[in-house]
Amino acid sequence: MTKADIVNEISKSTGIDKISVQKTVEAFMEAVKGSMTSGKNVYLRGFGSFIVKKRAEKTARNISKNTTIIIPEHFIPSFKPAKSFVSAVKTIKK
Repeated sequence: MTKADIVNEISKSTGIDKISVQKTVEAFMEAVKGSMTSGKNVYLRGFGSFIVKKRAEKTARNISKNTTIIIPEHFIPSFKPAKSFVSAVKTIKK
């Protein structure tokens, strides 16, 4: 499902025009990105959490050159679904 599909689905189910829904969806995504880039997590009860994970410094190997490099500590965005969300997905039958 793409962002356009989400906008169409919300527009159909609520009766709100697509332009308003698209602006709202984009504003939501910008709010989540802004919060996470400032180091804050976003918690949506019943859906999941958008969290910032810290990756520790580590040593890696470049096999072709037979050298080691140090990858510095960094942060990555992550999503952790709520338990109810996970259980709903697990019950899908294909």
